[in-house]
Amino acid sequence: MRASLRPVLPILIGASVLMTLSMGIRQSLGLFMTPLTRDVAISVSDFTLAIAVQNLAWGFLQPVTGALAVRIGFRPILLVGAALFAGGLCVLAAANGIVMVMLGAGVMLGAALACIAAAMALSVASRAAPPERRSFVLGVVSAAGSLGSFLAAPIGQTMSVEFGWRAGILAFVVLCLGLLPAAWYAGRVDRIVEPRGAGPQFGDTSFGVALKTALSRPAFLVMAGAYFVCGLQLVFLTTHLPSYLAICGMDPMLSAQTLGTIGLFNMMGSLFFGWAGGRWSKPGLLGMIYVLRSIALGFYFAVPPTPAATLVFAAVMGFLWLGVAPLIAGAVVEMFGLRWQAMIQGLAFMSHQVGSFIGAFGGGLIFDAMGSYDLAWRLAVAMGLTAGVLQMLFALRGTSPPRLVAT
Repeated sequence: MRASLRPVLPILIGASVLMTLSMGIRQSLGLFMTPLTRDVAISVSDFTLAIAVQNLAWGFLQPVTGALAVRIGFRPILLVGAALFAGGLCVLAAANGIVMVMLGAGVMLGAALACIAAAMALSVASRAAPPERRSFVLGVVSAAGSLGSFLAAPIGQTMSVEFGWRAGILAFVVLCLGLLPAAWYAGRVDRIVEPRGAGPQFGDTSFGVALKTALSRPAFLVMAGAYFVCGLQLVFLTTHLPSYLAICGMDPMLSAQTLGTIGLFNMMGSLFFGWAGGRWSKPGLLGMIYVLRSIALGFYFAVPPTPAATLVFAAVMGFLWLGVAPLIAGAVVEMFGLRWQAMIQGLAFMSHQVGSFIGAFGGGLIFDAMGSYDLAWRLAVAMGLTAGVLQMLFALRGTSPPRLVAT
């Protein structure tokens, strides 16, 4: 294994750093919601609207950046994304009202994430990894994304408590300077010739053919639909859990400890599901994750939180969190091959981000209207159970090779 990966290690390390910094910082923005909204005189729903716009921009631009990577290469896209990410954080740190919050945390970070985060980093890793090691490598790169929140959340919370929320965001700016060299090294994947004859391939077919083929595949549509609920649940948690814990009178540092615990167990879950995806049905494993995650959500929110219960909940959710990433990426490669992976995976991710929009903004609207998160978490649990069961039932039908749809 070591010999087969050595030539592509710089690429895989670069992709891992992109995941670590972009996902870790992005998942920790909820830590600043309470002090930021109070300081710049905006509502919780205003802040969550910015996060919702971020998720929509990320999702709808993801197929575009994936298609552009086929045409102009990964490196230019990754470098632009790294610069946009740093710029978006700087705008957010200087925010004095809703416009700058929307521009920095919403539009700029959303566009940056479409260039450097999960779909692109995992597409880079998929192309660089040997086929027999691909699922495990995807798990390792996903685990790197989990490490990010384990590192970023405590740094951001400590700086925010000691020096104010702007200092916490500026600390994230310093962290994200590592994105530029990571993007450069990950961009070496452009030199790798696409392998042929191993699984379904689209060769030199057009964007339109690849798009129509993906949208005509029931297995892909079911997976993308379940991914919608995944995004709703996870962004609801990352955006609103710190506020929920504050309402319940918990220590402010518990929010950072919770996000850090999620990140730590994320690594374990990503490695496990990357390994498991090479042995069992990826769609079946996805359905299992959604069901177990929904059960954990229901148990946690049904009773008043305690510090111990919150950290146990974070550990369970963390293990079930980012393990979906290597499974989705691997399933797309199995269905459609490598050439248009970033674009097709971006289509599924667009569905995920529409769910993220609803999880972030909808949760804020429900809280502003009702003064609690009770309805929001109940809806998240019900939708998650439904999506998970449907995904597992559909996985039992098996898969068949894709057929190209003529333009």
